[in-house]
Amino acid sequence: MSTAVEPVVRKGSLLRTVKAVAWGFFGVRKNSAYQEDIARLTPLHIIAVGLVAVAMFVIGLIVLVKFVVAP
Repeated sequence: MSTAVEPVVRKGSLLRTVKAVAWGFFGVRKNSAYQEDIARLTPLHIIAVGLVAVAMFVIGLIVLVKFVVAP
């Protein structure tokens, strides 16, 4: 009787990670989908996509403000 622990295989795609981060930005997510994302996505990918999304958001705001304030 051996209790072998199988390694966790995470198989997530870039599109799935982007969707998870986008839903996180909006703050609206079903618990079941959240649990599924936790099981499949790697934290490093989520952090990387999150940083890129934040950078794009900030750059978008800067461009919008420059467009509105332009003479």
